[in-house]
This record gives sequence, C-alpha cells and structure tokens, in this order.
Amino acid sequence: MNATTTQLSGYRLMWILVMFDLPTDTKQQRKAATGFRDFLLDEGFERSQFSVYARFVNGKEAFATRVGRIERHLPDAGDVQILNFTDRQYRDIIHFSDQGRKSARENPQQLVMF
Repeated sequence: MNATTTQLSGYRLMWILVMFDLPTDTKQQRKAATGFRDFLLDEGFERSQFSVYARFVNGKEAFATRVGRIERHLPDAGDVQILNFTDRQYRDIIHFSDQGRKSARENPQQLVMF
C-alpha cells in the first residue's frame, strides 16, 4: 500500500471569531442572548471572553458554512460581528490577562490526509 501525506497550509486553515453585543434588559432578551451563546458552544466554538467566541475551520468553504448557520440562529436584536483569519495569523495573537502576558495559544495540530 502506497500512502502519501499532505499537510494543509497554515494559510488555508482558518479561525472564525464571533463578537457580539446583545441586549439583556428583559427576560426574553437575556434568554435569547443565552441561547445564542449556547448555540455557539454547540457548534464547537470556544469562549475567549464573555461575548467573544472562536472556532477552527478547514478553509473558506467551511467558514461560509458556519456563517450561514450563525445567520440562521441570530437573535432578533443586537450586534454580531464575524471575523475570519488564517491559522498563522491566529498564532500571532498577543494575549494579556491580569496585566501579564500569556503564552501563545495552542492551535490544533495540522490535519494529515492519506
């Protein structure tokens, strides 16, 4: 059996960053905001901050698919912004917490295709 491996480029692998500011004045609005956060977690996003979630995807097609799913689950009110950037760009994020610099975030291992 002859197996070949192909490593995907760090410029093809993408991250999605979803940032949102949703109203929470009424019980219904709080429920919608919680539902949206729960939806993102169910979709495989990880929470970076209270209203900032990130997810790793394999390319622009997967990014477009996720954006469509998010769009179908938007709350009735509020602002949602979605950014995408490459794995290489994500690796260069500088993170400070409690006035100290954190080490670089551990990205998922590259996929190997046989």
